[in-house]
Amino acid sequence: MMMGVRNRAWVFDCVMFLCFSLNTHLCFGAGAGAGAGAGILSVGESISGDHTIISIGDGNFELGFFTPGKTQNYYVGIWYRKISEKTVVWVANRDKPLSDKYSSQLKLLDDGNLVILDPSKTLIWSTNLTSKTPKSTEAALLDSGNFVLRNVSNSSAFVWESFDHPANTWLPGGKLGLNKRTNKSQLLTSWKNSEDPALGIFALELDPAGTSQYFILWNVSVKYWTSGTWDGHIFSLVPEMRSNYIYDFTYVSNKDESYFTYSLKNSSIISRFVMDVSGQIKQLSWLDGVGWNLFWAQPRQQCEVYALCGAFGTCNQQAAFACGCLQGFSPRYPTDYTNLSDWSGGCVRNTQLQCVNNASVNGEKDGFLLITNITLPINPKSLAVESAQACALACLNNCSCNAYAYNDNCSVWEGDLLNMQQLSDGTTVGGNLYLKLAASELLKSTSGGNKKGSATGAIVGAVSGAVALLGLVAVLIWLRQRRTFVGRSKPVEGSLVPFSYRELQSATKNFSEKLGGGGFGSVFKGTLPDSTVVAVKKLEGISQGEKQFRTEVSTIGTIQHVNLVRLHGFCSEGTKRLLVYDFMPKGSLDSHLFHVTRESEVLDWKLRYEIAIGTARGLTYLHEKCRDCIIHCDIKPENILLDAEFCPKVADFGLAKLVGREFSRVLTTMRGTRGYLAPEWISGVAITTKADVYSYGMMLFELISGRRNSDQPDGERVGFFPSWAATKINEDGEILSLLDHRLEGNADLAELTRACKVACWCVQDAEGHRPSMGLVVQILEGVMDVSPPPIPRTLQSLAENHEHIVFFAEPSSNQSSQTRSPSSGTPSQAKSTTSSTSSMA
Repeated sequence: MMMGVRNRAWVFDCVMFLCFSLNTHLCFGAGAGAGAGAGILSVGESISGDHTIISIGDGNFELGFFTPGKTQNYYVGIWYRKISEKTVVWVANRDKPLSDKYSSQLKLLDDGNLVILDPSKTLIWSTNLTSKTPKSTEAALLDSGNFVLRNVSNSSAFVWESFDHPANTWLPGGKLGLNKRTNKSQLLTSWKNSEDPALGIFALELDPAGTSQYFILWNVSVKYWTSGTWDGHIFSLVPEMRSNYIYDFTYVSNKDESYFTYSLKNSSIISRFVMDVSGQIKQLSWLDGVGWNLFWAQPRQQCEVYALCGAFGTCNQQAAFACGCLQGFSPRYPTDYTNLSDWSGGCVRNTQLQCVNNASVNGEKDGFLLITNITLPINPKSLAVESAQACALACLNNCSCNAYAYNDNCSVWEGDLLNMQQLSDGTTVGGNLYLKLAASELLKSTSGGNKKGSATGAIVGAVSGAVALLGLVAVLIWLRQRRTFVGRSKPVEGSLVPFSYRELQSATKNFSEKLGGGGFGSVFKGTLPDSTVVAVKKLEGISQGEKQFRTEVSTIGTIQHVNLVRLHGFCSEGTKRLLVYDFMPKGSLDSHLFHVTRESEVLDWKLRYEIAIGTARGLTYLHEKCRDCIIHCDIKPENILLDAEFCPKVADFGLAKLVGREFSRVLTTMRGTRGYLAPEWISGVAITTKADVYSYGMMLFELISGRRNSDQPDGERVGFFPSWAATKINEDGEILSLLDHRLEGNADLAELTRACKVACWCVQDAEGHRPSMGLVVQILEGVMDVSPPPIPRTLQSLAENHEHIVFFAEPSSNQSSQTRSPSSGTPSQAKSTTSSTSSMA
């Protein structure tokens, strides 16, 4: 028997020599390693070098030796075989790379164990089994991506499987759970970085205490995210991670184990669940011509990942690279930090502090650099001192102290500074941190290296006193100037102006010039004493108390973006609640699409395309950049306002939270143009940002055609426009027929094609098939390609029955005024998280 195996291996080696001399793929395009059948490795057989095993069935996966990135390390792993981007889903020898794949082996031993041997035949990795029938064992790579050891005579009897030992990827059909007998969890652990599959610092595990929730761990010790418990349909904090018509999620719990598993309803979809090096779990789907598209990610913002940037590193959600070092610090491992997005090593000081035994040396003193608008590090230590000067002095005299902050209380930090985020000006408000630096580093900062400002230990008190005095004088002057303008309202955080009702009554000439009206109240034009023109919204049906109202207004006021209407101020006097917005002189988008009286006023294609991109950017900010995800819930041309330069501004975001109505109440009072509601509003499932994506798609169709989706112009029989458009999108030469006839075909064909395809993808029935607004921006900007979309079933149904559909009421005539400002709408602020990109497969 053994002689036969040796002879067979000898013959195989000879054949291999000929194959490699001619063309390797002729021999291994669908085969395996030495003596192996399709996807099977028998006892005594092995693979090495470029030999691979192809999975049994359709050949979806391949197993063999690989090297990640530009390294010279080799590993045994499994990757997708039929996609253009090599994507590894499982690695055997994660922490023990090989230097030579040709002299190394993956072998099935006589004792029934799979092993990896290095060139010196040293054991690198093993399945470590004690098999009762080793001779009847074979290794097989299944088309699910599961590599198994099984009985030759009973192929369903697995004695070992890679699905029980996942790396960073959870494939459909795999289990991720807890063994109750051993109390051992199956951890999904990130790679160290994109070129090193060694165990990283982030891991996902099912709660070892036995509840049906997942935790993400940092360094195995810190739980910084939870999915919430499973209610039989969804995880309470991750509404995207549920059964839909892409995935089926199942939870199993018995006396031996608890685990989740999931499957794909469409076998043609390629999908994977990954514990990423970013510290986020991600569900991705493959799109031909596009690559891996993100379905959803948690935590939603990368900067929410615990200690992502390492010691003395800061996270910036707006920056091209999320992590950077504090001033006066540099990456501990520059190549990893800069090129591989491996920030776990953190940052180290450029110049060591002079503090030795609580004293200075060489006549130089350490001092403090002021860093503003930053989230303060974790694990502060409180000191019982009564002033900022005393707090600074305490830190300065403590050689272990690296920073302090003072806000009525003194906090100091000893050791590493972790979990800091640099916040963008004008969004959320952070704190002030005083970072201890050596004198030479402070000199660099004052000579232009940092414009935030600095202070050294000896002059902290003087500088603080001077600033406080100047600030007091400035406040007194401002209060004196504003005394006749600002009423009795108490100010709120941020730059919002509190108005009295009488002031706004005067500014609007007793609310005489109405701009529009909607479900939340009416809007009036006004002029402030300094000649600033504003739009004043009188809110109706307020159910909140004044304190809660001010809190919500303050939140909305901090949200600023070039494509969002800015909240200027507010009024809260008893039951009188008003909001003051910047005035938009060009009115709302609908007035330029549907109510144009002269051909010269028709928006040209270039302007329409810029409006489409600008609106998408504004929604992306609400969905992905705000501290709490904001779902607008009423995107339509009436809620897209235009400034003097026709820059689009999304209006009425965050108001449903402000007014405090339930969704059911909002829906019954909604006013606006018809046909913008996503199917999930009717089905009753959890609403996510994908509802806004659907509405945006319907609006984009109208931006393209220049008419209401449900209108049927005289002489045309196109029915419900989005459905008709969806059938024309993939027909050569038919795209221009979708364009507003008033433009006479004057449009960039590539832009028009992209816009039409994006609109159709946005209105897909399944929210998982719709792109995120961030991906919409990328596609419209030409950064990413988009594949041809299918025709949504809902659109087909609407097209067949559009004459019998009951829509919401049309807006009144005054709602479409060219000087319209924020009015109708049913916006909502929510903390639910959504996907970042779509599964446009």
